[in-house]
Amino acid sequence: MKYTTTQWDETIVALATPPGIGAIGVIRLSGPKAIDIINSLFPSKDLAAQASHTVHVGYLKANGKAIDEVVVTLFKGPKSYTGENVVEISGHGSPFVLQQIIDACIAAGCRLAKPGEFTQRAFLNGKLDLTQAEAVADLIASNTAASHKNALHNIRGGFSAELKALREQLISFSALIELELDFSQEDVEFADRSQLYGLVSGAIERVSKLAHSFQLGNVIKNGVSVAIVGKPNAGKSTLLNTLLNENRAIVSDIAGTTRDTIEEILNIDGILFRFIDTAGIREHTSDQIESIGVEKSLEKMRQADVVLYLFDVNSMPVEELVAVKEEFDKNGFRYLLVGNQVDKGDEAFVRDRYAKAAPFLLIAAKQGLHIEVLKERLVDMVLQGEVTTEDTIVTNARHFHSLQQMLQSLSDIRAGLDNRIPGDLLALDIRRALHYLGEITGEVSNEDLLDYIFSKFCIGK
Repeated sequence: MKYTTTQWDETIVALATPPGIGAIGVIRLSGPKAIDIINSLFPSKDLAAQASHTVHVGYLKANGKAIDEVVVTLFKGPKSYTGENVVEISGHGSPFVLQQIIDACIAAGCRLAKPGEFTQRAFLNGKLDLTQAEAVADLIASNTAASHKNALHNIRGGFSAELKALREQLISFSALIELELDFSQEDVEFADRSQLYGLVSGAIERVSKLAHSFQLGNVIKNGVSVAIVGKPNAGKSTLLNTLLNENRAIVSDIAGTTRDTIEEILNIDGILFRFIDTAGIREHTSDQIESIGVEKSLEKMRQADVVLYLFDVNSMPVEELVAVKEEFDKNGFRYLLVGNQVDKGDEAFVRDRYAKAAPFLLIAAKQGLHIEVLKERLVDMVLQGEVTTEDTIVTNARHFHSLQQMLQSLSDIRAGLDNRIPGDLLALDIRRALHYLGEITGEVSNEDLLDYIFSKFCIGK
């Protein structure tokens, strides 16, 4: 998505609501001629003479023919989303009618907007910084309460505010150290090294926390994959059906019924869990199709964020369960051992029997016994109690990478202060930290990066 200077002077148009039939469709224009173009198609009123943030009803016409009765909303720059003149046309939601309106706007002097161009103009005009602009896309894509809350927090500048305060302090110290270089012959220090040390130490702690939050942020944004594995007839498909509260997987007493993996998504406390019901794992089977299913199960287990190992408390040998636990530990899996069909025996006896393999959960999938406890444990495994959704949470891989680089630069500054390195070298480390901080907010950016970021937006945003 390459732009020339003249392209930023053009007026753009796009459908801002999803394509398809609906009651209302909204078309957005932005640019210096937005009001003039709609004014030429809207004979009911002189829009150029109207105040900003006003709504007007009338017929939109092209070549003397009425296209639709519409509602026109005016937003005069710079008090608009993009910082430019913006007009939004609310018309009836016929795809044919909406396309007629867009065609009329193009004939009158607009061009079609590129993906994310409205928000990119808002960024370039100083209405949003880059983290806020990216949060707009996250808000549009949010599908849980947690992802919605985090995106809204960042749009309001929660993440930006933390970085802005740190940036201003680092710039202040950098300026003082640069000033020292001008008086190097006098051997004076304008920057209080102890104060800078305290600032950097506090920044390292905060940036480390932000970087660490990416693990949770990735979960909030993309969900958690949970592979349900175990021996044939352990009740994996029954558990999936119970979690979903529907008969999604085929259940039978015949070993090897599930031949392929089945994936379903469940929202638990605002986090998306993608449960994967796998074929039962057994070492020897003469069925070629089942063998392929077992291999897929092992592959899904290696790829999953969490492995839920389900075992039948009435048939699983203790030593075998202990061996499974040791194997999972050795491979570094995040796992949960879950004993099924506890309703068929004494729960206290079962707990004592499998004490060597603790910790584990006991459930009865078919009866729905302790399923809520299982859900709570899964959420606890993801959140780990270390970061709460009230904090600023990093969900963007680009931000995470820049935070890691920034953390290294801050560590270099602190090490330089410990070793009392010269001011010119200290200034270099501070400038490097400011560079990575600016990459996040967009104060340091390049055209290719911006093109990539905004190309992932929808057309009308």
